[in-house]
Amino acid sequence: MEAKLKPITAGPEQPTAAPAGLPPAARWAVASLSLAILLSSLGTGIANVALPTLAEAFAASFQAVQWIVLAYLLGVTTLIVGVGRLGDLFGRRRLLLGGLVLFTAASVLCAAAPALWVLIGARAVQGLGAAIMMTLAMALVGETVPKAKTGSAMGLLGTMSAIGTALGPSLGGVLIANLGWQAIFLINLPLGLLTLALVWRHLPPDRRQSGPDRPNFDKAGTLLIMLTVGAYALAMTLGRGHWGTLNLILLLAAGLGVALFLRVENRAPAPLIRWQSLRESGLGAGLAANLFVATVMMATLVVGPFYLSLALGLDQAAVGAIMSIGPVISALSGVPSGRLVDRLGAPAVVIIGLIAMALGAASLSLLPEMFGVTGYVAAIAVLTPGYQLFQAANNTAVMTGIAPDQRGVISGALNLSRNLGLVTGTAFMGAVFAFAAGHDVAAAEPAAIATGLRITFIVAAALIVAALAIVLDGRARSVGRASI
Repeated sequence: MEAKLKPITAGPEQPTAAPAGLPPAARWAVASLSLAILLSSLGTGIANVALPTLAEAFAASFQAVQWIVLAYLLGVTTLIVGVGRLGDLFGRRRLLLGGLVLFTAASVLCAAAPALWVLIGARAVQGLGAAIMMTLAMALVGETVPKAKTGSAMGLLGTMSAIGTALGPSLGGVLIANLGWQAIFLINLPLGLLTLALVWRHLPPDRRQSGPDRPNFDKAGTLLIMLTVGAYALAMTLGRGHWGTLNLILLLAAGLGVALFLRVENRAPAPLIRWQSLRESGLGAGLAANLFVATVMMATLVVGPFYLSLALGLDQAAVGAIMSIGPVISALSGVPSGRLVDRLGAPAVVIIGLIAMALGAASLSLLPEMFGVTGYVAAIAVLTPGYQLFQAANNTAVMTGIAPDQRGVISGALNLSRNLGLVTGTAFMGAVFAFAAGHDVAAAEPAAIATGLRITFIVAAALIVAALAIVLDGRARSVGRASI
């Protein structure tokens, strides 16, 4: 990334990563927000490849070292709405700087961890820093970019997220092989310091709100949503798809948490989320569609490797190369998707993106069985640009249709819906695949694996159609209210 950013100077030079047509100050601001997104997404995937090495280094079981990944996921997912609201109340730039310091310091602690429990704790703190970075980077776009260029900025953030996701496993493998497992965390030190300097230099100061008109922080609502989301995430991830009594108890606890959260929020003088605004502006539809879409995209990561290796008989190198095609396409299509949003408008591009995703999911259920690897890649080449179109357009629609004092919390809700979709996709779509393939996937015949792929993406196509119906219904309701 450093090659895409020119040195900070007082002259007219501008970072080339930012969308064209922006004033220099806005271009630098978007570049700093893009680096924050890159760091948080890199932290998600870079540790996965190190789990075998870490299990050996700490003489721990595979189940124990899985908490290195799970702690980060829980840190991001459970706190993401609360930190968004804190940014709304106390200053987004200030909190983003704090999140960068927290993420960078926690990364150094991860590298220096003398015991596994210290590493797991540091990863949870790193996840908190990532939650702040993911949420407030998106919220700050509205303060730094003209409304006509919001789509391009959102598309760039989507590109950086895709680059971080794609780069994580390969970069992690290179660093571990040459410098040891500590390097996967220490790489965040120079990147974090660079991002911190750019944010400090180029983001506008916070407009402080004080006095009796300043709303209170909804402590009860924040605590409830943290506990509820944490229970749900644990229910979906513990046991790696093998459901037991603990999973069911956690799922019931999450359901009870939702009921309590709604009850508390309806009575709160300063609720965490203004539910009336969600209903009136169609934001609820955007959040629900985001969850469905993330669920489907996770299915490609969960099911794809099994199909390519067990049904098509490809070796690990070939599977890795083919699995990297989707993230590469996603990275390349992010900025063009954002520009299309600016040109056609977010509502139209949301629909275009969902239609393309439905076609891509349907193609994944048909083309691989007909054409093998070629069919699989062709379907991915339809699904992935559709996903980037939807992401850029939906993020733009959600973040430009809300009051400025709600940008942080709604950005948090948007990221939360995506993360919950990823967690749900891992558990639910994985279960659909296993059931359709005959439960024991590792021992299944190639024909059974192919059947599992077909059924999984028929379900995925149905989920995208449901998302499209939700979006169209939400738009119809918003138009109906506007005409009254």
